[in-house]
Amino acid sequence: MRRISHSAKADPMDAERRKACLQWGLLAAWPTGLPARAADARRIVSVGGALTEIVFALQANADLVGVDTTSLYPESAQKLPSVGYARSLSVEGVLALAPTQVIATEDAGPPAVLRQLSAAGIPVAVLAANHRFEGLIERVRHVGALTGRAARATALQQRLQQEWAHARAQVTRRMAGPAARVLFVLAHAPNQILVAGTDTSAQAMLEYAASANAIDGFSGYKPLTPEAVIAAQPDIVLLTDQGLKAAGGVTGILKLPGLGQTPAGHKRRVIALEAMLMLGFGPRLPAAVSALHAAIEMAMRA
Repeated sequence: MRRISHSAKADPMDAERRKACLQWGLLAAWPTGLPARAADARRIVSVGGALTEIVFALQANADLVGVDTTSLYPESAQKLPSVGYARSLSVEGVLALAPTQVIATEDAGPPAVLRQLSAAGIPVAVLAANHRFEGLIERVRHVGALTGRAARATALQQRLQQEWAHARAQVTRRMAGPAARVLFVLAHAPNQILVAGTDTSAQAMLEYAASANAIDGFSGYKPLTPEAVIAAQPDIVLLTDQGLKAAGGVTGILKLPGLGQTPAGHKRRVIALEAMLMLGFGPRLPAAVSALHAAIEMAMRA
């Protein structure tokens, strides 16, 4: 990006952004005293771990100047400046990085912050979540266009199609017996234990892994209740690695009300996968489906 100084040639876009910052009372956030920026240089802020993975997969990571806290993979993404949690962004934090493009998922927010960023002249692209393989393919296309890597996006789409076909074939070959009933528990905070119903990324992953969601009476995520867990009678309890750790491991999870009275509790069938791998629907989706199905099959044989 370029230094703001009286001697520098006026940049109409910079002027518009400064005007918007004044309107929102954010001029203090406007970066100054920074190196000059080439006119065509990209400065991308990625809000959403799966989107960040796509940027890296397209080899556009040199253009990244900031990411959110869910951008944990690859590990080098964690070395980039953070704009905080995707759902609680601040205008100041994003503007301080002087981005030329913000790429975000539908989970990003709050909406007022995204509106303020747009008003400050920052292009903000909010991509549909669409927790299906087809949604991943579409996001790769969009990110390829936004980062100027359309040809690499096409190549990545083709590779993902091949990996997906292989993963699905693996699931079909491994299938043995009736589908396992799996309860997905979101337990990243001790005081907020949720279970996944329909219309969730967890539900979609279970379907791809040839398993059944033990909860089908509601959509989205709702607080865990003993009555619902006992009625669901899951064969397996599924968490993220982070959630399992936060809950105190397998022993801690099985202490949650109702879980001890289920087949999963009796046989201590608790499995976990890394959060963004399992729920992110990024470029690792084929590997995630294979890993989840293998883990479920192994647990059912235990």
